[in-house]
Amino acid sequence: MGIDFLPDKPIYQQLIDLIAGNIIRGTLNPGEKLPSVRDYAIEAGVNANTMQRVYKELEQMEITETKRGQGSFVTEDEVKIAMLRNEMKEQLVTSFIQSVEALGFTKSEILQHLQERGGKDD
Repeated sequence: MGIDFLPDKPIYQQLIDLIAGNIIRGTLNPGEKLPSVRDYAIEAGVNANTMQRVYKELEQMEITETKRGQGSFVTEDEVKIAMLRNEMKEQLVTSFIQSVEALGFTKSEILQHLQERGGKDD
């Protein structure tokens, strides 16, 4: 199967972002077991060493935890998940603003356009 990776960002980082996105979207639930490194590597179409690095990084970020002999699991710490959600939102908004400002758009223009488009207001 495999995943289509972007050429300008390290694959392991894209996988971290994918898994983190699944966690904050609720596709992966707190306490849910992740596939084994080998199985996930095959599914993603990457080397097992790359997937091992992803799991190690996620654990260092305290998004997942490894239970000896059982595997890796999504953290059950709702506060950590909320913090991850806020961090990802901040990164996306900052990147977006930098991109549109680099093209010469003002924040006012962008805000006006977003308001005109409407959309989800949850």
